[in-house]
Amino acid sequence: MLSRVTLNNTDLTVSRLCYGTNMLGWMLDQGKANAILDTYAGLGGNFIDTARSYGDWIPDAPVGASERALGAWLKTQKRDDFVIATKGGFYDMRVGDWRNRVTSDDVAADLAQSLDHLGVDTIDLYFLHRDNPESPVEPIIDALIAHREAGRIRHFAASNWSASRISAANAYAASIGKEGFVASETFWGLAVPDTAAAAQQGYQHYYEGEYEDLHACGLPIVAYAAQSGGYFTKLASGSVGEQLAARYANPANERRLSVVQSLAEKHGVSINEIVLSYLLSQPNQTVAIFGGSSPEQVTDSAKADALTLTPEELTALRSA
Repeated sequence: MLSRVTLNNTDLTVSRLCYGTNMLGWMLDQGKANAILDTYAGLGGNFIDTARSYGDWIPDAPVGASERALGAWLKTQKRDDFVIATKGGFYDMRVGDWRNRVTSDDVAADLAQSLDHLGVDTIDLYFLHRDNPESPVEPIIDALIAHREAGRIRHFAASNWSASRISAANAYAASIGKEGFVASETFWGLAVPDTAAAAQQGYQHYYEGEYEDLHACGLPIVAYAAQSGGYFTKLASGSVGEQLAARYANPANERRLSVVQSLAEKHGVSINEIVLSYLLSQPNQTVAIFGGSSPEQVTDSAKADALTLTPEELTALRSA
């Protein structure tokens, strides 16, 4: 069974492997979504991540396709058995609204839609999907606190916010005696990105070199792109696609692959298990969001939860 942790400074007890649902409702129909979610739950998984915007890049998919698929499945489950995370404040791709939507009104609208799509009364962990650096942190945090106190969300967190903005936001929340961001959903995996290429693809604020101090001070990191898009598995087989190759065009990755392969052989596990265990074995609280388009892939990735890498093995991977 997948192991669980209580997120620091919250009452949320979650699986260390969080299932990411960005493929549900458009790439994967409801039947396939149900099979995957049933498998994840059967393995003891209880932490599910989605977003108001997931699926909106497909014109003929329903608005909020991922949330709707998850919501339909939740109707067959006991709601309190799961910790549901979703995100708002992203671009509205459906209508081509590319302005910064991290505003009180836009977030309120997104949150209302998310509650409706998911068919729930409250969202356990609500992420701002991006930052609005042109806005002071105070009105953003005030709006989130109001939603929490109204019962629409239990806790809120940041995704794609810089470490310095998270610190400023939490300092403000503390100054008024309130809880601020309880976690950061951060771009992080074993593969080191090419920063410019990754940013062009929408992957910003990579963990290494920015978030270590916040993490060490107790802020949980919920790592997205935790499998690095399958980069190491594909690199080993010579099947890395053009977009993925550009995102991770960093010379460190060839060296890291050599260490990954050595550790996989040593432990008798797959490359994917080493990649996910790299995050799960971190000394500071880390949850890894993983993907899977079939029950078999979910079951395979879940094996990583049973593997703990030593500090020496983590250092060998990081310093390769």
